[in-house]
Amino acid sequence: MKKTIEIKGADLQTLFGPQDAHLSILESHFSAKIIVRGNEVILDGESAELEQIRETLHEMMQTLSRKGHLSRKDVIHLVTVIQAENGHIPDQVSQVIHYGRKGAIMPRTPGQEIYVNSVRENDIVFSVGPAGTGKTFIAVAFAVAALENHEVDRIILCRPAVEAGENLGFLPGDLKEKVDPYLAPLYDALGEMIPRERLRPLLEKHIIEIIPLAYMRGRTLNRAFMILDEAQNSTSMQMKMFLTRLGVNSRAIITGDITQIDLPKSSKSGLVEVIDLLDEIDGIGFIHLNEKDVVRHDLVRKIIHAYEKITAAAENK
Repeated sequence: MKKTIEIKGADLQTLFGPQDAHLSILESHFSAKIIVRGNEVILDGESAELEQIRETLHEMMQTLSRKGHLSRKDVIHLVTVIQAENGHIPDQVSQVIHYGRKGAIMPRTPGQEIYVNSVRENDIVFSVGPAGTGKTFIAVAFAVAALENHEVDRIILCRPAVEAGENLGFLPGDLKEKVDPYLAPLYDALGEMIPRERLRPLLEKHIIEIIPLAYMRGRTLNRAFMILDEAQNSTSMQMKMFLTRLGVNSRAIITGDITQIDLPKSSKSGLVEVIDLLDEIDGIGFIHLNEKDVVRHDLVRKIIHAYEKITAAAENK
């Protein structure tokens, strides 16, 4: 069944969101086909679902008229309420963290579900696990969602640049050019969620900062979402420094893989130490992911399992 809805009295760009982000939300929640031509929305699908989409669009226009703006959070709330009133709430809706450039970002494994729930319940969360388990990606998704929902004013993403070490001075370029290769995974994760034309001004205005861990020293960050990635390569003092930057209405996620520590043998990993030190403090969550939570290529899971067998054998000798 097809249905055409004419949009009157609303700014289409604001209604549909930047890069049609609000339309993407509708498409991820409904199976009907949604096509926009001028000020007309053409729907193709089951009649009951088309009526829900029509009602959602109407409520979106009402909200826009009343508030003067429309956020992703508003659209998700309206879709959820309307689907609930019609006796249909997809299980995935409550698990969605953020709607990125390629659709809904949500947990894909039982371990990731525990991770997501812990972030929603705690102000500080430590996510520990092997490569490919989505530790960093989920953390960045939470940070971007918090920024776009005006829960925080800025995002701070940082990593220890351990690999650079004494060789940093021999690399070409200024300091930013020297450390950017070590921060590339954070740029990659952001690029999956925010279009380049929107991301650039956020970086230029320092609303989103991607910096080496050392640059956190001496700062107090209020209303910020802080992420420390590759935390296994932070020292004890660096970990303490990072955690004590947390200001009023701020949150933090710390991620790392304790099987991939690059610190000198004389230095103890701040992540390893903190797991025992802060384990029983309310408001701090610890999540341990494993090979079953790997969401990359199937071979990654098998590779991790093979290395874990070698490690276990060495420990039993």
